[in-house]
Formats: sequence, C-alpha cells, structure tokens
Amino acid sequence: MKSYSHFKNRLLKDKAVRKAYDDLAPEFSVAQEVIEKRLEQGLTQTELARKVGTKQSAISRLESGDYNASISFLEKIAKALNLHLIVSFSRRS
Repeated sequence: MKSYSHFKNRLLKDKAVRKAYDDLAPEFSVAQEVIEKRLEQGLTQTELARKVGTKQSAISRLESGDYNASISFLEKIAKALNLHLIVSFSRRS
C-alpha cells in the first residue's frame, strides 16, 4: 500500500491540482494555527466559541478551512486566546 505522501506528491505533479493546493495554503495555515493555539490552552471549540461570542460551528468551519474569516473575526479569536494577531505580506518566490 502506498503512503499518503506518495499519493499527495503524485497528485501535486498536476499543474491544476498544484495551483489549487497552493491557493488554499493561507486558509489552511490559519486553521492550523488556531487549532494549535486552542489545544495548547486546553480549550474545546465550544469553550473558544463562548470566549469569542460565537457558535461552536463557526470555530469548526474556521478550523476545517471551510470558512474565509475576516480580520475582525481573527482578531476576536486572538483576543480570546490572549494572543496578538499579526498579518504580513512577503514576496512570492
């Protein structure tokens, strides 16, 4: 049985798949950060949602990458996690 990494690498050789994958990188990066910070603080999605003033389903959508969050929503998440939100730009390679 071939590994996930092998399968992923094979798919990413297709230019259209690679572009779609790269286009989604920022959303998945944000989702991963939120999950990591929430878990580091021992919070459930429901507990974080309560601190933010939203529903658990909104946190779930954000963490799944299915939701393109606004800067103001991300700021609320950061505040609830006692963190600073930093947004930056860098040159494309």
